[in-house]
Amino acid sequence: MGLRDVGASLPPGFRFYPSDEELVCHYLYKKIANEPLLKGTLVDIDLHTCEPWQLPEVAKLNSSEWYFFNFRDRKYATGYRTNRATASGYWKATGKDRMVHNPRTRAIVGMRKTLVFYQNRAPHGIKTGWIMHEFRLENPHTPPKVCS
Repeated sequence: MGLRDVGASLPPGFRFYPSDEELVCHYLYKKIANEPLLKGTLVDIDLHTCEPWQLPEVAKLNSSEWYFFNFRDRKYATGYRTNRATASGYWKATGKDRMVHNPRTRAIVGMRKTLVFYQNRAPHGIKTGWIMHEFRLENPHTPPKVCS
């Protein structure tokens, strides 16, 4: 069951607009901890095999934003650099990472990185209008207890 199927079964007017804290605490952490999630809310994809313009067909609850789980691919097997390349381009990090805070306690529960898609290969890529926000837990080995 994909997001399109879930969207078809929801009442008229429903919007899926989770906050950054909700994405980190209620979706990302549960996914990493293998806890049950509402079936079909976010689908697993491989961003390395999908181009940005293919994403609307993969999963969509509304017309302008899509939410996915993606595994973190390493550029080198023994390194820490993340591979964000696709067949026709790459996702480039822009700006600085933003902290995701629990709104009640103001504790840091995760980080948000903004990525922009460039066609072709670096350093001669052509900037496009595709933007993605990548979320990660602040400490993936410890549950974000401040999220509850």
